[in-house]
Amino acid sequence: MIRVWFNHWFSTSYRLIELMKENEGEKIWVIGTNKQSNSVIRNVCDEWYSEPVTDGEAYVEDCVRFCLEHRIDVFVPRRKMLDISRNMDRFRGIGIRVMAEDYSRLELLADKARTYDLLRGREELTIPAYRIVNTAREFEQAYLELKDMYGQICVKFVLDEGGMSFRKISERENPWQMLKMYAGNAVPFAKYREWLKAIEPFDSLMVMPYLPGKEISVDCLSTPQGLIAIPRYKGGARHEEIIYDDNILNMVACVMETTGLEYPCNIQFKLKEDRPFLLEINTRMSGGLQMSCLATGINIPNIALNKLLGKEIPWSLEKKNSIVSYIELPQMIR
Repeated sequence: MIRVWFNHWFSTSYRLIELMKENEGEKIWVIGTNKQSNSVIRNVCDEWYSEPVTDGEAYVEDCVRFCLEHRIDVFVPRRKMLDISRNMDRFRGIGIRVMAEDYSRLELLADKARTYDLLRGREELTIPAYRIVNTAREFEQAYLELKDMYGQICVKFVLDEGGMSFRKISERENPWQMLKMYAGNAVPFAKYREWLKAIEPFDSLMVMPYLPGKEISVDCLSTPQGLIAIPRYKGGARHEEIIYDDNILNMVACVMETTGLEYPCNIQFKLKEDRPFLLEINTRMSGGLQMSCLATGINIPNIALNKLLGKEIPWSLEKKNSIVSYIELPQMIR
């Protein structure tokens, strides 16, 4: 039996855990921890515990202790992945295999500006223009400069996960929309500048053109057999289109070759006038990976687990365009 620990993950990892457990040969026993004691993930885990609430080195200490106490074989981290990767030797020293990239690679790719700089020289890719700012005055200058060239502008902090800090900058407030409709993530320029003044100097903020087209989210895994790359075109509805566009696939191959990523990752592009721009690289299994697996019949979580354990699982990908969606099903927690 292989004992696998998932620390604090998002709720869609429910299906990822199910997929990982679809294993031929040894049984996969999953131990879950979460800050939310009633997370639905507990229903698919074989053991369930509270997530340690510490940070930094103290959290790493808690993780090492947890691995020893619960006889963990494989650790699949999401929370504090960078800290865990920095201390990878500590886990290897006690026989724990960690599904995470080397620290130097993770640290670079966590910084969106450094990621863009790394890939800017590759002719296969189109990288958005951007400015990095740390004061409200720098933000104003960058905004005015880029707006003249590209029109709509957006911002996000360089160190961000899941687009939490992403905002579109608008020229003025629209009271009707603010009061009567879903306001979305648009913020008036003057208000955003005022907020930045209140916290300056702030963490590095990226100012860049807003890319209004569809998002293309590509789930990837490097294997000895070759690269698995499944592009999902995301619109405003729940359904997503699996489209095997050679241009996108070539760009994905370029990113994977340059970064050398070994474990499940997600590469995002955004369209502007049908031209795909690289958006970001997520060095973990994506929330929508389950949809890619369903559309193709390729079990990426299980293939990745076995790769980490030194076992190759054969796979076959038919590049057939399709449409996939999902529904919500109620579940009793307890």
